[in-house]
Amino acid sequence: MSPVYLLAGAISWPFVKVGFRLRAHGREHLPQGGFVLAANHTSNFDPWPLGLPLLPRRQLRFMAKVELFNPVLAPILRAGGVFPVRRGEGDLEAIERAVELVRDGEIVVMFPEGTRRKKGLRKKHQARPHTGAARIALAAEAPLVPAAVKGTERITRLEPLRVAYGEPIALGDLRGVEIGQAAREATRRLMAAIAELEASL
Repeated sequence: MSPVYLLAGAISWPFVKVGFRLRAHGREHLPQGGFVLAANHTSNFDPWPLGLPLLPRRQLRFMAKVELFNPVLAPILRAGGVFPVRRGEGDLEAIERAVELVRDGEIVVMFPEGTRRKKGLRKKHQARPHTGAARIALAAEAPLVPAAVKGTERITRLEPLRVAYGEPIALGDLRGVEIGQAAREATRRLMAAIAELEASL
């Protein structure tokens, strides 16, 4: 585990666990090896409740937009296990890096909604969820695990934070199916599972 990631987690733990009363459910569903963890996205704070319950045993790996990798932030982000992605460009290099990480036993986190929800609410007309999480899991032949976070959209009100990890999505019947079709179907199953977990929080 990255010392920077571990240090950030150790510093954050008292504030998130005590101040925001973080509660996590479903850790028993998480596979031992590498997998893709996909969750709803309401706040830039979402990574903390997703990752803290897994410390100190597991580290989460995140993609971040390449614009953040300036001379000041880049060393810190890389030390914390973050890797760049060129959003909106179909960045195959970032996808290949994510597949490599999962195959090496890492947990790669994806937010299929692609962007944060406005004020924590679902938009009336939602864009189609991104299929990147499913594509990475299928390419790596690894589990695709849903998760849901609640409370991060009202962080300034000290709302309790809740996270739920679900059982891996069934993908066995999609092996050998054309990748685009398989990814769309896997994403449909994933989003349904995320919505169910979110409703349970």
